[in-house]
Amino acid sequence: MSSTSRGARTALAAGTVVALAAALAACGGQSLEDRGVAHGKGGGKGEIVVGSAAFTESKVLAQMYSKLLGAAGYDARIQTLDNRELYEPALEKGQIDVVPEYASTLAEFLNAKTNGAKAKPVASGDIGTTVTALKKLAAPRGLKVLPAGAAADQNGFAVTAEFAAKHKLKTLSDLGASGQKVTLAAGEECETRPFCKPGLEKTYDISVAGIDPKGVGSPSSKQAVKEGTDQVVLTTTTDATLDNFGLVLLTDDKKLQNADNVLPVVNAKSAGDKGIEAALDKLTQVLTTKDLINLNRKVDAERLKPEEVAQTYLEAKGLLKK
Repeated sequence: MSSTSRGARTALAAGTVVALAAALAACGGQSLEDRGVAHGKGGGKGEIVVGSAAFTESKVLAQMYSKLLGAAGYDARIQTLDNRELYEPALEKGQIDVVPEYASTLAEFLNAKTNGAKAKPVASGDIGTTVTALKKLAAPRGLKVLPAGAAADQNGFAVTAEFAAKHKLKTLSDLGASGQKVTLAAGEECETRPFCKPGLEKTYDISVAGIDPKGVGSPSSKQAVKEGTDQVVLTTTTDATLDNFGLVLLTDDKKLQNADNVLPVVNAKSAGDKGIEAALDKLTQVLTTKDLINLNRKVDAERLKPEEVAQTYLEAKGLLKK
């Protein structure tokens, strides 16, 4: 999602950001012990704030993290922030304690933040190498990267089946070769993300005329492409509702997107203890990419609530008592 995946979402309005910062500041930087005392939970393990981005998959993962941490004795709650540009700084500051992340996308995000937008890429299709690079970038920022699992999600680009048939498109290379100028429905950060507009232009020679900031894989983004307002939508490879909008993914034949395995990232000071790692690793060990697609489908197509979907999945896997 890139992470994605990720997955990358539209920024909050300035006023909301200010209000959110004030609300988060109340717990910023406190240790678990301090938070437990502050909340009158002397016998508990303290408060943990789970961060979530504003897209379905992140919401479901955050719910599962929260439920597993709650079962392990932590006072867990969820704080939703629209995109990585907002939640990653909050994680560094200890205003949130843990987030479900995507290895390659976060690695390149921190790489650009540390070494500049033109820094040599550190992520790759090898998850071990990517996680090693991610840990090196995360540690100086007070972040601890927990083990990755088999479940993965990547940025995906979709067009209508009609548009694909008309221009004989199956791959992103086909789109570049077609010479079609396209407007991309995505998050506004797509303008600078290396695996979004810059990557499409450099790797595939796709002419991106502009970004329509409707969010990543949001219903409004997909509807805009369905109606022809935009031609391409940035979504994820685990999007379960493309068929509902008559959309098809174009194959990333030159592998612009790296493998984006799901993994928890925590604030090392406030949430770096073994208990948290053990609780979250229970999910990491069993979650698959197919599971992600099915979980997304239950929310986006069947209209179930993320909390309900998370509870049912964890119970089915024997990770929570019914």
